[in-house]
Amino acid sequence: MAARSRSRYRAVQILYQIDVSGQSPQEAIEAYYQSLYSEEHAHKPPRDAFMEKLVYSTLERLPEIDRHIQAQAEHWRLERMSMVDRNILRVAINELLEGKTPAAVAINEALNLARRFSGEAAVPFINGVLDGVRKRLEEKKAAESA
Repeated sequence: MAARSRSRYRAVQILYQIDVSGQSPQEAIEAYYQSLYSEEHAHKPPRDAFMEKLVYSTLERLPEIDRHIQAQAEHWRLERMSMVDRNILRVAINELLEGKTPAAVAINEALNLARRFSGEAAVPFINGVLDGVRKRLEEKKAAESA
């Protein structure tokens, strides 16, 4: 697994942990790093700056991200979605909003995460939501440029 893919995977794990436990982002990130320790591997793991940035920027934009999800996921309330799917969507939409990662890459990474953690049944749903968000963002950018 490539480094950025691994970072996205970790970010989804941490956001899921925050959803489940109500921990602060700092606590969840530190708990993640602590989970990498073992008596056999007593060395501190290196920090994952990209993962931490994804977690914090996703949480900073959470209201906006969730509005995008709600707008595209007709007939699905956020609280009824699988926590895994919801957090995969959040990370991917955060990347779409940031605009530093090509949309195709952000969506493909999200679909790979969905296959790994949710199963094939979640893939069309996540793809549909993300494609709709991508189109809306492109339309908005085009309108602002005109």
